[in-house]
Amino acid sequence: MTIKLVVCIGTRPEAIKMFPVVHALEADGRFNVEVWATAQHRGMLDQVLRVAGITPTVDLDLMRAGQTLTDITTGVIARFGEMLETRQPDRVIVQGDTTTAFAASLAAFYRKIPVGHVEAGLRTGNIHSPWPEEANRKLVAVLADLHFAPTKRAFDALRAESVPADRIHLTGNTVVDAFLSIKARLPQFHEATAEIAQRLPPLGSNQRIILLTSHRRENFAGGMERIATAAARLAMRDDVFIVFPVHPNPHVQDVMNARLAGHPRIALIPPLDYVPFIYLLTRCHLVLTDSGGVQEEAPSIGKPVLVMRDTTERPEGVEAGTAILVGTDTDRIVREASRLLDDEAAYMRMSRAHNPFGDGHAAERIVEHIASAHMAKPSIRAVS
Repeated sequence: MTIKLVVCIGTRPEAIKMFPVVHALEADGRFNVEVWATAQHRGMLDQVLRVAGITPTVDLDLMRAGQTLTDITTGVIARFGEMLETRQPDRVIVQGDTTTAFAASLAAFYRKIPVGHVEAGLRTGNIHSPWPEEANRKLVAVLADLHFAPTKRAFDALRAESVPADRIHLTGNTVVDAFLSIKARLPQFHEATAEIAQRLPPLGSNQRIILLTSHRRENFAGGMERIATAAARLAMRDDVFIVFPVHPNPHVQDVMNARLAGHPRIALIPPLDYVPFIYLLTRCHLVLTDSGGVQEEAPSIGKPVLVMRDTTERPEGVEAGTAILVGTDTDRIVREASRLLDDEAAYMRMSRAHNPFGDGHAAERIVEHIASAHMAKPSIRAVS
C-alpha cells in the first residue's frame, strides 16, 4: 500500500525545515508525496524551493500586498480545503507555527484527514509572545494526531497538554538537517555566495562580523528602535562590522533605514536567499537575532547567539549555553555583545557548547514514524 501524503509549505522557514522531510519521503517507495504551496510568502519561499530542487505539485499563490492574518487564514482554509476534496490524501504534514500550518490543519480536520505536525511542542507559555505563532502551534497540536517533537522539552510540553505519549515522537529538529546539508555543499554555490562575500571585510581582517536579524511583530512597539540604537553603539567599535539583512516589512525597513543607513560599519542589505545566509552565518563572529530558526542553526557551527526577545520557545539553547536571552534593552544588548567581543573565554564557552536541537537525522526519524502510523512498521531509534 502506498501512502498518499500532502506536505504543506507556505513560508521560507517552512520550506527550509520541510525540504529534508520531502527529500526523505520522495526517496522512500512507501510514499506518494505531493508538495502544496500556499505562498503565504512568495519570493522568500520560492528561492528556498529552488535551492532544494522542489517544484510544488499545487501552488495556491495566495500572497497579496497588504494581506492580513485573516486574509491568509480564510484563503488557506478555502483553497487548501478545495484541493483536499479533490485529491483525498491519506495524511497532511504541516510544520511549525505559521498561519499556513494552522489553517491547513483546520482544513484537513474538517475533512477528517489526519495531520502530522513537524516541530511540535514549542511553547513560551505566553499566547501573545510570539504573536500569532504561540497560538498557531497550540491550535495545531489540538488538530494533529502525530506530533514530531524536536526536543525532550517539546515532548514534555505536549504531554502536559494531555497529548497521548504514543502520538508524540522525539526526532530532533529538521532545521539542523537542512543547515548541515547546505553547509556541506557551499562550494557548489559559489555564484550564489559571491555577492555577499564581496560585501564583507576580507578574511584575516581585524573586523569581526556581527550578523543581525530582526522581524518579530512583538518588537514593533519600540523594540526595533532600541535594537537599532544598540547596533549603532556597537558599530562605534572599529573592530566590528554589522551585517543586517533587513526584513521587507515596513515596520522594520523604516526604522532601520532611518537610523542606520549610511553607517560605514553597518551593511543594510536586502533579505538574503538561504544559501548566502548560510554562508554569512559561517563567516560571522556572533549573532544578534529575534528569529527562531537562527537560534537552532548557529550552534551547529559554534556561533554564540544573543536572542533579542523577552521569551523564547527554544530555551534549550539558553540552558545549553549556546544562547543568551537579552530582550530589546539597548544597554544589555551592547553589554553582552561587547563581553563576547572582548572576553575570549566567555566567547569560547558559548562557541563550544553542544547543539541541543538535533543531529541531522530528524527527517529520517519522521519518515519512519509516519510509515509506522500507517503500516505498523517499527520506527527507528529516537534521538537521545
